[in-house]
Order: sequence, then C-alpha cells, then structure tokens
Amino acid sequence: MKNIILTAAALLAITGISTVKASENKAPLAISIKMDSTLKVHQDSTQKVPVKLEELPAPVATTLKADAYKDWKATDAFLVTAADKSQYYLINVAKNTEKAFIKINKDGVVVQ
Repeated sequence: MKNIILTAAALLAITGISTVKASENKAPLAISIKMDSTLKVHQDSTQKVPVKLEELPAPVATTLKADAYKDWKATDAFLVTAADKSQYYLINVAKNTEKAFIKINKDGVVVQ
C-alpha cells in the first residue's frame, strides 16, 4: 500500500513540475516569412530581383564611381521592375554608419 501511495505522489509531483514549466513560457512567438524569388508577382505590383554587384551594367557601375558617390560603398543591388514595366537598379550603399540607396536606370542616370 505504501508503494502505491509513493508512486502516486511521485507521479503527481512530476506532473505538477511539468505543468508549471509549461505555463512559465509566456514569450510571444515571432513569425518571419521569407519570400522565394520563384513566386509569381501580380502584374500591378513591383518586382525586385537581386543582382550581384559585379554583374551591374557598365553605365551603372560608372555612375557609382562618380565623385558624388565615391565615398559610398555599394552593399547590394536589385533590378526593380515597376508596374508600368520601367526598370531601374536599386543599389544599397553605406558610408561609415550611414545607410542609403540609389536608383539608377540601365543607362547610368540617377532616377528619383
């Protein structure tokens, strides 16, 4: 009889501890979504495709080397196709702790 009571008490203690641990975790869950580049894009939206910096067209690379941008370092680039089918390169740049981006069309002209 003692063994049954001790076993029941041990089971209650284990169950109580696991219940307490389960209820202690009240941190909110973070959900992140990673977009796949193979997803279809609606015709009325903008499409952004990553481009390697060394694969930028020569006029775009020349513009990035101009005096106005020589202190800025390109970090990554994207080819953006707008809803109206116009295209430009979006280049993220950094200088010290500052970060910015430049939009340049395929002819090397900075666009707004």
